[in-house]
Amino acid sequence: MDTEHTAIRADLLRRRAETTAEITALEADLRSLFEASRSSNADDEHDPEGSTIAFERAQLSAVLDAARRRLAELDEALNRVAAGGYGVCERCSRPIPAERLAARPSARTCVACASHR
Repeated sequence: MDTEHTAIRADLLRRRAETTAEITALEADLRSLFEASRSSNADDEHDPEGSTIAFERAQLSAVLDAARRRLAELDEALNRVAAGGYGVCERCSRPIPAERLAARPSARTCVACASHR
């Protein structure tokens, strides 16, 4: 593996570790929120605070789902690095510009192909 791929892999692994830590924290927050609402006798539908609790739960769940998707995308990018296909558009086989990969390291397509979905 050349120096560039080693650096890319290291960056992806760093991002993966950060995302894993974020997921762990979000899961703990969600568990705490569920435990707090379970121990409360609040009725989400009739309690003035109920809608806030339900909204917070939904919002936290959405952020957690997004983090899990990001983790899966990083794992796929790491697999592409290992297989030698990282940075190559899956649709047109042209190189994905470095700027796009810097902004979105898990990108599978170039900008042109991504805009023609």
